[in-house]
Amino acid sequence: MFDKLMAAQQKADEIKKRLDTVSVFSEVENGAIRVTATANKTITAIEINDDFFKGADKEELEELLLTAINKVLVQAEDVSTNEMQAATKDMLGGLGGLFGS
Repeated sequence: MFDKLMAAQQKADEIKKRLDTVSVFSEVENGAIRVTATANKTITAIEINDDFFKGADKEELEELLLTAINKVLVQAEDVSTNEMQAATKDMLGGLGGLFGS
């Protein structure tokens, strides 16, 4: 039983490491602002188009940044959730013998 639990923990750690290598992207205003994050919800880049930046006011820029960041974090959460659900399904299949299945 302990071996199966350790294997499950190891699998979870592997998934977390893999999610660090998966990038998700979000754009607003037809690419005027682009945000990149890992599937572990770490923002890795923010790009703002020079032409847009020159013409944008502070409030508009802040609002669009919030929108882009929130969108990319939702995408990251979706990828993370899907990966964890798939792994949990695999792990529970492997742990079935523990419960007399």
